[in-house]
Amino acid sequence: MAIEHGSKRLVVGASYGLRDWLAQRITAVLMALFTVVLLVQVLMPGEIGYDKWAGIFAAQWMKFLTFSVIVALTWHAWVGVRDIWMDYVKPVGIRLALHVFSLVWLVGCAGWAIQVLWRL
Repeated sequence: MAIEHGSKRLVVGASYGLRDWLAQRITAVLMALFTVVLLVQVLMPGEIGYDKWAGIFAAQWMKFLTFSVIVALTWHAWVGVRDIWMDYVKPVGIRLALHVFSLVWLVGCAGWAIQVLWRL
């Protein structure tokens, strides 16, 4: 008599596990560091107004960092929202529509944020 161990279920799916977990952590750390850098600059002496904000984002390194954070935030949001749709929306057509809507929305928001950044 043979003893079988484990499940006989067929494991299917995209198998993004480790990559997505790592992407979420790396993008979260980048966003946290950006928040600290921004807070330090905002808390410097002086009145907070348009001139101060424009001065903060005038430096090329800050524009690059902000651009990187916009991309990271978009990726971070996509991974999270995609996982929610994959886990909780079972009809394939509705899930596909939500994926497309989410992608278009996130790319649009990222494009708008980058446009605002480069207007400063």
